[in-house]
Parts: sequence; structure tokens; C-alpha cells
Amino acid sequence: MGHEWWRGAAIYQVYLRSFADGNGDGVGDLAGLRKRLPYLAELGIDAIWLNPWYPSPMADGGYDVADYRAIDPVFGTLAEAEEYIAEAHALNIRTIVDIVPNHGSDQQDWFVRALQAEPGSQERERFLFRPGKNDGPPNDWQSIFNGPAWTQVEDGEWYLHLFAPEQPDFNWRNPEVVEEFHDILRFWLDRGVDGIRIDSAAVLFKDLDSVAESYTDHDEVHEVYRGWRRISDSYDDRFFVGEMWMPDQERFALYLRPDELQTAFNFDFLSRPWDAAELRASIDLTLSTHVPIGAPPTWVLSNHDVTRPVTKYGRSDTSFSHQDRKHGMPTDLILGERRARAAALLAMALPGGLYVYQGEELGLPEVEDLPDEVLQDPIFSRSKGADRGRDGCRVPLPWSGKEPPFGFGDGTPWLPQPRDWKNLTVESQHDDQNSMLSLYRRGLQLRRQLLGDGMLRWIDFAPNVLAFERENLTCISNLSAAPVDLPPHDEVLITSNPLDSGQLRPETTAWLR
Repeated sequence: MGHEWWRGAAIYQVYLRSFADGNGDGVGDLAGLRKRLPYLAELGIDAIWLNPWYPSPMADGGYDVADYRAIDPVFGTLAEAEEYIAEAHALNIRTIVDIVPNHGSDQQDWFVRALQAEPGSQERERFLFRPGKNDGPPNDWQSIFNGPAWTQVEDGEWYLHLFAPEQPDFNWRNPEVVEEFHDILRFWLDRGVDGIRIDSAAVLFKDLDSVAESYTDHDEVHEVYRGWRRISDSYDDRFFVGEMWMPDQERFALYLRPDELQTAFNFDFLSRPWDAAELRASIDLTLSTHVPIGAPPTWVLSNHDVTRPVTKYGRSDTSFSHQDRKHGMPTDLILGERRARAAALLAMALPGGLYVYQGEELGLPEVEDLPDEVLQDPIFSRSKGADRGRDGCRVPLPWSGKEPPFGFGDGTPWLPQPRDWKNLTVESQHDDQNSMLSLYRRGLQLRRQLLGDGMLRWIDFAPNVLAFERENLTCISNLSAAPVDLPPHDEVLITSNPLDSGQLRPETTAWLR
């Protein structure tokens, strides 16, 4: 993989707190990640995307960044991060870091100085401070994390935070903010980082005079990313991936024009129910908006913000939205695992890039019975418990052994692991040819040999069956209730479940040569 390597890459998301603990304090860190790099190399991934590893008060799992040019001591040091990047490169694994441009931390130096400064000062102009109205906030906007989007400071002014109060929004109409982030990008690109994931990429600009909440997808945002693209183009083979939850795929595609972001996460695919017509519509929509502008699509089944596939696909309602996580809805985990296996091979066969969230390859379910007192996601507290939040997909990984902490580290993990994960550890799955881990390893290996970026051609098949041809294989996913015959083929390369007398069982995907 050389020039534009990301077009067909398989990228593994590491949620560092929960990946592997190297120093026994119960929190994953760089020492743990470095020790487990051979596991990721064997899995067959091309790059690692790391959630924020910067110094942070952790009001929102590190997405409240206090210093963009350092590493939080709980994870390690900047020198260790540089050693990790080099060690990963030696294994042909690239590194993608997470940049959070919409907001900082309320403990960041800039914001501390803004609080000490006068209304209207240069320090406050870097954020969105406003006088109140009618003894209340400037407007009635609500936070994405529930509750008001405004917090009042001692001198009476209010500041905007689309997320938690500890995450004040930057003012992107201020040239100092623009220049600061240009410098941050160069800081990490100079250290050998191969890509940058942009958090909440579409919400940088706000129309505070609007009656309705007006902050998603303002046209001004494109000039920001044109500036960023000029920086990435001045380095070899670096790329951006934008995080945008946007229903309008035509607007979404504007971020992927040749002088803006190279890629963006495809959340439409992740959000669709387990239904052949829905999934085909999502694939067609994705390809129809990406191919004309020369942008590679990406395929995502899960991440640190959404319900894990084994749980989601085992429910009677298999769609996903942030507004309704369907927490506590009964789940058939056996059905969910069968569908998750089929979905994994389907996603791997599609043209473009692929993202795998840590633990997805182990078939981990969402942990829905975490005690209230251990939950750390601000969504839980700000919704007064109405939304259980995202901690259930962030529980530390099980590596080995028969009981917690399952080889995660020597200390007590920061979130408790279910005892029944003893059958889901890396150790228990590694040599089992029928395990989820073996399926991912084999699928990723074949994908690297045969697939990547490219095109597909649909094959009309039985109802509720998805079938398409790629350059080197045919992929068939049976979402119907009955087995189906395979089309003529030379070889069965891989199946998500064993064939039944040569037929493809329900909830099963096969790749044929």
C-alpha cells in the first residue's frame, strides 16, 4: 500500500482507556498498546485510529482536550507516543490521531485566560461568549448531551457548549483559532502521524441569532477544511477522515470534494436495520455520492459511540439512532452474533475503506447492566439517567484467563467486565477456527489480497438476498428466512457460518471465487 493507501485500508479503532493496561492502574495506556501491536499485525489491519490521548480532565472521555500537543499522563508520555508510532510503522501499521476542533476543555489555558479577561476581550473572542437575554441565556439552544447549551460565568456573560459545560466551543470566525489548529495539525504530522480523524467535523460554525438551533453544516466550514487539506498535501500520503452525522448525502459529499477531506465515516450504513433492501439502498446511496467525486467510501459497523453489533442485530428493531439506543430491549445474542458475522463479511467485501472497532472482532456484546455508580459518560448524568450513555461499548477488552480482569492488566479495570466474557477472550478464540476472531482474521487477510477500493456490480438473486460481484469475488448475504442455492463458482473462499448441504443458510454471508 503506497500512494493513497487509505482508499482500501482496514483501520482498527483503539479506545486507549479500554484496550490494554501496561502499568496496572486499571486504565489502558500506550505501554499496553505497544505490547499488543503484534496482535493487531496478525489480525491484518493497515492502520490504527486512536481516540484522543491528550491531557484532559476526562469530562467526556478525553474529548475535552486541555492540551493538543501532549499526552495525558494516564496514557504515557509524548516520547512514548513517538516510540509507538515508530514501532507500529515497523509492523506496517499506520497511525491516525483524533483532533477535536469544535471545542476545548474548560481547563485549557486559553479558556482559563478567557474567564479572567473582560467581556469583549481578545481572550474571549476565541470562544462564543455572549450577554444573556431576559435574565436567561442568549437563546434556548439545547446541548447534544442534554440540558442547556449555555453556561453563565461570574461576570454574567454566557458561553456556548454544544456538548458538556466542560467543553466550551471555539469561535471559528476568529483567525487565531484557525491558525492554532493549523499548528496542531503540523505538530502531529511532523511526528509521523499518517492520518487525522476530525471529531464533529460539520458543527464548527454557529448562527447564534437564529431562532432554531443552527450549527450543523454551514457553508463556511468548507473553507476550514480547504486550509487543512493544503497542509496535509504538503506531506506525503496523509489523509483526513471526517466525523459527520448528516442525513443529506448530497451535502455530505461536499466535504469530500478533491480539495477538502479525503474520506468521511459512513454512518448511514451503520444506522440501517438488518434488511436487504435497506442495506442495498445505503450501499447504492453511498457509492452514488462518492464515486462521481473520486472519493473512496468507508464502511463502519460500530465505534465508541454506538451499540455493539452483536447486541444491536439481536433485537427486534435492528436500526440505530443516538436518540434511541434501545437500551434494555431484549436481545437474542445467538441471532445477533450470527448476523454480526454476516455483516462483517458483507462490509469487508464492499469497495473502499473499512473501520473495525476494538472488540468487534471478538464479538463482544454491549454491556447493559453496568451499575449506575460506575457510569462515566456525561450523557447519563445530563439526561438524569434517561439515557444510559455509551459506557456499555467501552468496557475494557478481555485478553486471557477465566475471570476479570481477563489479562487486561494487573489492576481493577476502570469499568467492570462481565464474568461470562471468559469465552470471548483473545486467548479462547485465537485457535478456534469457528470463532469471531478467526473470521475477522481470515476475512481481513482475503480482503487485503483480493479487494480494497474499486467497484461492484449487483446480481439479481432471491428476495432478501444481497449479491454482488467485485473484481476477484462474488459476495452473497442471505437475509431471508430460508437457505438459498449458491450461484455457479470455482471455490468457496469464506463463509460467516458453515454451508448446509451446499446451501447458504439464513443470516449468512459467503465469498465465492
